[in-house]
Amino acid sequence: MSIPIASKAQAESKGSWRRPSFAGRRRRDGWLMMLPAVLIILALSIYPLIYSLRLAFYNWNLQPPQKSFHGLQNFRDALSDDRVWGALQNTLLIVLVGIALEFVIGLGLALLLVDAVRLRRFVLPIFMLPVMMVPIVVGLTWRMLWDNQYGAINSILRKLFDHDLGLSLFGSHWQLLDKEPINIVWLGQTNTAKIAMIVTQVWQWTPFMFLVLLAALSSVNPELYEAASLDGANWRQLLWDITLPGISHVVAVALLFRALDAFKIFDLVYMFTQGGPGNSTETISWYIYELGFKFFRMGYASAISYLVLILLSIAATVYVSAFLREEPT
Repeated sequence: MSIPIASKAQAESKGSWRRPSFAGRRRRDGWLMMLPAVLIILALSIYPLIYSLRLAFYNWNLQPPQKSFHGLQNFRDALSDDRVWGALQNTLLIVLVGIALEFVIGLGLALLLVDAVRLRRFVLPIFMLPVMMVPIVVGLTWRMLWDNQYGAINSILRKLFDHDLGLSLFGSHWQLLDKEPINIVWLGQTNTAKIAMIVTQVWQWTPFMFLVLLAALSSVNPELYEAASLDGANWRQLLWDITLPGISHVVAVALLFRALDAFKIFDLVYMFTQGGPGNSTETISWYIYELGFKFFRMGYASAISYLVLILLSIAATVYVSAFLREEPT
């Protein structure tokens, strides 16, 4: 008995509808292969983020153990905490001064090497070394360099200056002392500890700024420089009228990324001073770490971390909005 053609076509269409196509199977298999990674991301990032947000509304102390709903009290206490504002001030000082120096030095190096193609082959691998080093290794190495007795920095200063003169820092005044060797306690005084931290940060991250600016300068049309030179423009005019406007978008993005990354500075504080002397080099990341893992005030530490997150989000949004705002025609 033969099957009608219409019913056979209907059966084949139902079977094809039930069986996914080759593209559909590939899409399904792709999602199945991504599922473990998605679950790991949710477990290691999303869940702790939500849990810490919930924790910010509790008065949870591990020593002595207690946990009670606190509402917005943790946030109110954080806004009135002098150590929070002091840590933010120290962080902003280190970030702003460090990034400014990184930008100036990186731009100068990029301008010098933008046309030196052969020299860049030897310079770029060397410049990449500080960025590729583990941050804790950078902190340990520079802590030895900043050592007041055996560090290389004080040794170089002793060789550069006369041995009959000494250099010491009392408060905020430099004084020359007769017949004393140079012995600057870099990490034990307020001003010099900040200087040491900024210099170390500049040494490590200037190559990043240099590479970004070098790539941006390579994309500027050289015909613009030729036309401006024929019109009699000097190097300052070329820099302000052609170079900086041509790389302004790249500069803005590089500064934003470095600022957000530098604001989390923790490793240098841990290796250098651990917030001292006093609280003069205490950054906001270090203060949150102390609250959570030294004093075990988990709820209060979570509240401060979310206030910092909100502050950075607002600052980044304002920065991007101001930069991307269209100029009136």
